Amino acid sequence: MSHIATDNPLTPDERQTLTTLASMIIPASIKYDAPGADDETILADILLTARQHAELLKEGLTSIDAHAREQHRVAFSSLAEDQRTLVAEHFRQASPRFMRSLVSITVQCYYRDPRVMASLGMAPRPPFPKGFDLDPGDWSMLDPVRDRGRIWRDAT
Repeated sequence: MSHIATDNPLTPDERQTLTTLASMIIPASIKYDAPGADDETILADILLTARQHAELLKEGLTSIDAHAREQHRVAFSSLAEDQRTLVAEHFRQASPRFMRSLVSITVQCYYRDPRVMASLGMAPRPPFPKGFDLDPGDWSMLDPVRDRGRIWRDAT
């Protein structure tokens, strides 16, 4: 069954909390002429992508808002920036699975938006099948990977 962006499983309060969190994860940039992750198009993509994690998403958004109301007597989206940051940090530690999922989905959706790719100087298309041109023999692109050192363990 296919889904459309308006087929939204979130309540208005949950959607507002999601919008606020998305804008905290990736704010808009005037300098780079790039939208924030709270942009309607990107947010619609987040909702479609998060569909497979709908229960986790709803539970986390409801919990964050309930915590804000309990601690500050207002909705999460109505908190001052410093208060929102404290609540989000609390949930990063208290509900790492939810926050990791939300950040991962937000970043995926953000960086596949054509406006964001254009602001990065990239053609707004997938890397394959055309690929990207690289200078032959220039292995310097791998230096940051080599510099971080060994990150694996030997098989036994």
